[in-house]
Amino acid sequence: MGLKALFLNCTLKRSPEVSNTRALIDKAVRLFEELDVESEVIRVADYKIMFGVSSDEGPGDEWPLILNKVKDSDILVIGSPIWMGVRSSVAQMVLERLDGTYADSDPNTGQFPLYGKVAGVIITGNEDGAHDVAANTLFNLTHLGCTIPPNVDSYWVGDAGPGPSYIEAGGDKHLYTNKTVRFMVHNLAFFAQLLKDNPIPTNLKELYGDALKESE
Repeated sequence: MGLKALFLNCTLKRSPEVSNTRALIDKAVRLFEELDVESEVIRVADYKIMFGVSSDEGPGDEWPLILNKVKDSDILVIGSPIWMGVRSSVAQMVLERLDGTYADSDPNTGQFPLYGKVAGVIITGNEDGAHDVAANTLFNLTHLGCTIPPNVDSYWVGDAGPGPSYIEAGGDKHLYTNKTVRFMVHNLAFFAQLLKDNPIPTNLKELYGDALKESE
């Protein structure tokens, strides 16, 4: 297909610590390979990312390195563990930094840099929170310009309370997770190709101008 998928693993663990979120991401990577989709996985915690809402927060900020890869991808997947019932602080920071892309809009159409990309989410953790993480993350990504196909969230959650996570609990054998990761990969690949062949024509600048006139 000639498509590129980028996974941002928002685990709180730095390399070389084992990441349960990475284990589920790796399953999606293998499925993308079967569709000839090239994948890259970035563990965000391994980079020096500054807090902020711009695309570059100054000297020492390594977010621009990751952002360039985001802009070069066709498919963006945010991988996050569940902490305190919500997405990880690393995932939250990623979405806050992506907010800076609004300032990088196309000068002619006003489209944001994430227009033309499709997005999904992978989640692992104990107890509940998967629906909250998926709902908020996918909603944020669509506002940034991403297209969200159907069934593009895949998650695994363990029993209530402390206990084994995805790897130790044998999550790789969980039917629902194995089903949803396949749904996600195939729908992302299909819609990414669809958008590549049929770019979104919406001119946001013109529509904003129309809105200004009506709002006077």
